Amino acid sequence: MEAQQLLNDTFTRSRRILGEDHPETLRTASLLGLTLGALDEHQQARQLQTDALTRLRRVLGDDHPETLTSASRLAADLHALGEYQRARALDQDTLARRRRVLGDDHPDTLISAHNLAADLHALGEHEQT
Repeated sequence: MEAQQLLNDTFTRSRRILGEDHPETLRTASLLGLTLGALDEHQQARQLQTDALTRLRRVLGDDHPETLTSASRLAADLHALGEYQRARALDQDTLARRRRVLGDDHPDTLISAHNLAADLHALGEHEQT
């Protein structure tokens, strides 16, 4: 709970001082969403992550590493909410972008591959394609 309070305070101050669309404000929003998800507050996390991702795409672009991290976090909340198809679509896109931007062997790319595999497993898609 202390982390959540600290991030809430930081997010509020960042919005006021830096503005809604400042990359640091959006990074804080994404981290707050991650924290909320860890506290099983996935619906609230989803809303925050969706807004942060939309803004990051507009401010930094679709392929920026921070945008891709935010997308991965949103997909995790969707997965936790049982929205496996939406998580899969987002994880597939994130994996493709990370492969192109970071390469196949980058740790973030491997995390995306793992997340997509979890989505496919949840959807019952166990066979190789």
